[in-house]
Amino acid sequence: MSKRVVVIALGGNAILPSHGTGTYERQLHNVDATARQIADLVKHHYKVVITHGNGPQVGNLLVQQEHAQCLLPGQPLDICDAMTQGQIGYMLQNRLAYHFPRMCGREIPVCTVLTQVEVDPHSACFTRPTKPVGTFHTQAEAEELHRQHGYNMKLVKPQAGKGWRRVVASPRPLRIIEEASILQLLDNHIVVIACGGGGIPVVRADDGMLRGVEAVIDKDWTAALLAERVDADYLLILTDVEKVALHWGTPRERTLDRLTVAQAKRYCRQGHFPEGSMGPKVQAAARFAESSGQPAIITSLRTARAALAGKTGTWIGPRAGLQR
Repeated sequence: MSKRVVVIALGGNAILPSHGTGTYERQLHNVDATARQIADLVKHHYKVVITHGNGPQVGNLLVQQEHAQCLLPGQPLDICDAMTQGQIGYMLQNRLAYHFPRMCGREIPVCTVLTQVEVDPHSACFTRPTKPVGTFHTQAEAEELHRQHGYNMKLVKPQAGKGWRRVVASPRPLRIIEEASILQLLDNHIVVIACGGGGIPVVRADDGMLRGVEAVIDKDWTAALLAERVDADYLLILTDVEKVALHWGTPRERTLDRLTVAQAKRYCRQGHFPEGSMGPKVQAAARFAESSGQPAIITSLRTARAALAGKTGTWIGPRAGLQR
């Protein structure tokens, strides 16, 4: 496989920011800006594999289903994952197909792979779900959702009137089921969109059959596994900030240019990176760097190409003296 393969992990708010309206037009506008940045990377001779978050989209879909229960049966979470993988993949394909001829001088095929990701059915997280999904509810609403649908509800913002959310398991990814298809597409110079939202979570039964489960796989952990499996030269995790910082949001804030795997793990243990935001990104980046020997980079969408050129971003490598 050729060099300069980059797995790009897009945050869910690259498509729908938390303060956005959620309309199709707004999401397509955001995807267009994202696709333009990705096309710029392809123009500069990077072979890209794209994965993305889907948290806001799944949350909206769950709300729609809850309000339509009197009319139609709701769908399980793995089906919602599949639906939003297709939704976001379609929008990215559409806008990339528009930008490639204009920025790269030629048409470049793009393909979305609806991707199943195998997880461990015996993971402790299935008995102690902690991953919030969907919108906030009052205590009365939470109790009714638990009674009607059996949802696990948790008070995640005690100080708010609507502080209850549904929580589900968040197991680690073990295997990408469509790995062979992704590799074949990439070998044939097709831009691949895969493992959206961390992948559709499935477990393997004793007879070998796969079945979906009510879970959300962290998309950054799946991005690290995907980057390993396609033999990527870089894992590029795109988020809201240009660099990772210690003591973020305080007078002691200090941005980081380079980290070894050991340093990244130490800072995570010290609690510098919260679980709900930067923590999984740094942990996944460290895992990829450690297992592959290649660097992972955390930066913002607008600084993606500059970061790959070594001019910005936080680089996490397997050892000190990492060369950009």
